[in-house]
Amino acid sequence: MKLLAYQHEGRPGWGALIESAAGIAHVSDGIAATGGCYRSIDEVLTAGALQEVRALLANAESAASKLTTWPLADVTLQLPLQPGKLLAVGGNYGAHAQEIGMATPQAPVFFSRFADSLVAPDAALIKPRLSRQLDFEGELAVVIGRAGRHIREHDALNHVAGYTCFNDGSVRDYQKESITAGKNFFATGSLGPWIVTAEEFGDPSRAMLTTRLNSREMQRATVSDLIHSVAALIAYASSFTPLAPGDVIATGTPAGIGSRRSPPVWMQAGDRIEVEISGIGVLRNTVVEEATW
Repeated sequence: MKLLAYQHEGRPGWGALIESAAGIAHVSDGIAATGGCYRSIDEVLTAGALQEVRALLANAESAASKLTTWPLADVTLQLPLQPGKLLAVGGNYGAHAQEIGMATPQAPVFFSRFADSLVAPDAALIKPRLSRQLDFEGELAVVIGRAGRHIREHDALNHVAGYTCFNDGSVRDYQKESITAGKNFFATGSLGPWIVTAEEFGDPSRAMLTTRLNSREMQRATVSDLIHSVAALIAYASSFTPLAPGDVIATGTPAGIGSRRSPPVWMQAGDRIEVEISGIGVLRNTVVEEATW
């Protein structure tokens, strides 16, 4: 399943993306299909109800007259979930660690992002008025579906609900002074466009990640190039914090970031940034200047 959150005619909802043989994508009404039991994807994950929702949506699709759908073009995508924790990893692709002058990390280097630093798919990233150095970082994000602490690496993928795209927008001059500050400017990152459930996505190491700025390819790598695998990241994160349904782990970015180009390439107002991951889709955002307060 591809689970997404949206607004339709001003009303919030969530559902599944249905792609027809004709190539037309529609959004099903998950609230109606589940009889109003779950008001958000967050509630589905907390209840451990993915299998139930899959069955309910399948039943609704088999009775087409009972399934409320809208064309994807008629809805406004929202953040697919509100992460309880968003843990991100630095220097987790070898070529990226090399380009930033970082020794190969023996353990994952984690930091966190605040919820209000994220915007929805197709929404605007805000270029801070305090800096010219807004950079892009395309990443695979892992959505936790089953709670756990001290999870063993061999069992870690059983705790995954699904996967989505992440743009870890970073304000580089502030990041030099404080990772927390540089990674948490308001509305500088994004998540989406939807969550592809784990059984549909399959082996995350096979996925290809591509980042494009104004249609120019800036980053490309397979997830198999990670220094610390998805399973290893989950296991390590669970050693210091309990993981809960709806938590998100962003797995790191490949080489090609703007700050390490010559000359540097920063995101500017009017730019369009895309993070594409095979098996998921494309997370698109534009960039705007921060308004004067």
